[in-house]
Amino acid sequence: MMRAAGLGVVVVYARVGEVGDTRALTVDTLIVGPAPTKAPIIEHQKKIGVWAVKLPSVDTSVVRRTLATLAHNPTGLQGINETPQQLQNRLDFWSTIKPAHFGMKIASKHLSDIFGFITVGFFIGTLSKFSLGRWLLLKFPEVFSLGWFRKGGPTEEEIAASSFKMWFVGRGFSRRIDREDVKPDVEIITRLKGPEFGYVSTSIILIQCALIVLKQRKDLPKGGIYTPGIVFGPTDLQERLQENGISFETVSKNVVK
Repeated sequence: MMRAAGLGVVVVYARVGEVGDTRALTVDTLIVGPAPTKAPIIEHQKKIGVWAVKLPSVDTSVVRRTLATLAHNPTGLQGINETPQQLQNRLDFWSTIKPAHFGMKIASKHLSDIFGFITVGFFIGTLSKFSLGRWLLLKFPEVFSLGWFRKGGPTEEEIAASSFKMWFVGRGFSRRIDREDVKPDVEIITRLKGPEFGYVSTSIILIQCALIVLKQRKDLPKGGIYTPGIVFGPTDLQERLQENGISFETVSKNVVK
């Protein structure tokens, strides 16, 4: 799994320019309010106690594409033969979702880890651009990932002792606005956490998505190339994940002055 993950990272970085240009065509949503100010390269999130640096992952593009799809379909995508209850669930769910600026960062409580993230990112971003570099990355993953990726993979004990957390820091408006110079006045912090991400949580998520496709197919869109959010958003996926050890929490909601 660790080798597969490393291979996936190398391939993605090798095609990042091509994929980025394609995704850019899908982002045409109108977002109310001013764009976020440019953050420093290394940011200290004092409220959640972590240091963070921008992560050039696909997550940002997937969220933008979900919002772009929603802009063209404000009530979501109709199920092929959805029940009246699912229709109401879909309308209620998507009425609460608004366009937003979204960015992804990798974080740690320790500043020294951030410099490790930057170093590994430099190795992968530079070496994955040419064939010899990709060969080196795949031949010596332990060296160029500072030990994060290795051919043998983790032990069962290491997996059992691992967990993950994702923090979401959102800033927005407590009322409807019609001017671009108004600053956000509300901040909401939420947290997603669960068991080890690569083997355990990923398996839980995929299995629950598969069960929804199997048991609730009539409530899902006809088919096509869609993001997970636009397909599974109005389903009971969140409840299913919480029942299987992946929790969603609202940490705080505060007025921003």
